[in-house]
Amino acid sequence: MANRHFPDTAYNLLGFFENENIIYAVVEQPFVEADEPTNLNFVEQLLNSNGFQKIRNNDYFNPELGIILEDLHDENVLTYKGVLYFIDTVFYLK
Repeated sequence: MANRHFPDTAYNLLGFFENENIIYAVVEQPFVEADEPTNLNFVEQLLNSNGFQKIRNNDYFNPELGIILEDLHDENVLTYKGVLYFIDTVFYLK
């Protein structure tokens, strides 16, 4: 889901790793270096223009798509050359 909505920071599944009977997914993601602090008002404006509504803190819901996006604070949305990059986002289907 994140790869479709945020292709510039898409995850690539490399494989799996097992440790003490727990299986972990091993992923990689393009590195984004921020060059300015992220303005969370810009994040909200962008998401609102794409049908998302803020439901609490830095969490959003799109009723048309039935998607909840969580954890969109300024460490998970980076700004580079004026462009917002979404990393480490959490998606839920409602």
